[in-house]
Order: sequence, then C-alpha cells, then structure tokens
Amino acid sequence: MIIDSHQHFWNPHRGDYGWMPPDDPILSKTYGPEDILPSLKKHSVNKTVLVQAAPTLYETEYLLGIADSVEFVAGVVGWVDFEQKNSYIHLERLKKHQKFKGLRPMVQDLPDDTWMARTDVQWAFEALSDLDLCFDALGFPRHLEHFLQLLNRHPNMKVVIDHCMKPQIRSHNSKGFLLWKNGMTLIAKETSAYCKFSALITEANSNWTVEDLRPYVDHILNVFGPERVMWGSDWPVCLLRGSYSQWFDAAHILTNHLSLSDKSKVFGLNAARFYGL
Repeated sequence: MIIDSHQHFWNPHRGDYGWMPPDDPILSKTYGPEDILPSLKKHSVNKTVLVQAAPTLYETEYLLGIADSVEFVAGVVGWVDFEQKNSYIHLERLKKHQKFKGLRPMVQDLPDDTWMARTDVQWAFEALSDLDLCFDALGFPRHLEHFLQLLNRHPNMKVVIDHCMKPQIRSHNSKGFLLWKNGMTLIAKETSAYCKFSALITEANSNWTVEDLRPYVDHILNVFGPERVMWGSDWPVCLLRGSYSQWFDAAHILTNHLSLSDKSKVFGLNAARFYGL
C-alpha cells in the first residue's frame, strides 16, 4: 500500500489563504480531488492525508466535507485556534469524525518563533495527547530548538516534523546545513517524533537535481531511521518546482538503497501507523 502523507485541496475564492499570492499562476488556482486523481492512479497511491492550508476552523470543516465524499482521503489534519482555550469544544467535536487525525498550527507564518512555548497555548498540546490526536510541526530550521523544547515538555504527544523542517536547499551552505542537521538530529534522538519526507523540491532551485536533495534525505533516514520517515507529495505546492511524478520518482531514487521492507514503511506503513489510517 502506498500512502501520500501530505497533500492539499483549496479554493482561493474562500478568502482565508493569507499566505497565497493572489496572482500566482500555480498556487492561486482551485485544486480538488479530480485534479490529483490521475497522479494517484499513475503511481498506485492508495490513500492520502489531507492537510490544512488556512488558519481557520472553516478550513477544517471544508476538508472534512471533502473527505466524506472522497474514498482515497484517509485522514485530515486540521486547524483550531490554539490561542482560544474554548477551542477545546471544537476539538472534541472534530475528534468524533472518523477521518479527523490531528492539528497543524501554521507556526512558520507567526511573528514569534517561540510561540509554541507560550503558556496560553499549552492546553492545546495537552489536549492532543489526551485525545490521542497528532501534531504536525510546521516551521523552518530556526524553529527546531523551540520544537525540541515543546516535544520534551509533551513527551506523550504524537508528532511529525513537516517537510523535514524546510531546509534551505536553494541557498545551501555549510553553516545553514549544519544548523538544520544538528537540530534534526536532536529531535530524532531525544523524542519519538516522525519526519515527513516532503516538500524538498519546493525548497530547492527550479533546476534541482536528485543530488541536490541527497544530503538532506540521507540525513533524515540516518537519524530517524526508515521506521519514522513518511513520504508525502505536498501537492499542489510541489508544482512550483516539478510534477507529482517528478517528485515521486526522485523520492524513489533517493531511497533505492533501502530494502523493500523499509521502502514500504517510508511510502505507506509509517503514515498508516502514525495517523491510525
């Protein structure tokens, strides 16, 4: 079984995608199940995890509505307002939906890099643990030390690091690589977090090659092990740098040294186990 652990659907006309350039020829289009289905069929992808792309409760409801009508969407990672403790009511309600799997606050867009350490948001992380829901950690390498502190504070929370924490591949340099490498190593060694093998081509140059990505992939596989790495397309964001097929094929080349058993974990079994699909 192949599972795409990270993809999106959106409709810009809804108006809650503040990060999206309104005139971007790729991003500012509406994307729905019919747009990704040919790629899923081509590569025998059986299931996907649908992840929020807007910081609104309406986004979560919108995605769950799609999941209700689309069989291949096996799970939804949504959003509630961590800064409002009464959001727990929504979380309890969402938990009752069979395909609701967890939350992703959009930390990368917040002005405070230490946001996840604030006292007023700890209830949400505690609730995720108590309700056996998952936390998708979205950020940049500068957030790694703060996520490490958070994960140590909530050791029972199920966590996956989105997009390998977005290493800056297009401006690769030894200092930046070392900062990312050391931060990811600490999270892998000190916590039980998983890592999403996704979005790397988006962080690379438009003329990226597999070899540009290899140092990053080799490192996450080395420190997290094939047991805690899951592949995701990050479609349609990946279209900024390549097609679904180009990223899928590159990911397989980068994992060709793994046994068939380990590849099956990276390309499906780990996502199924982590999200309870």
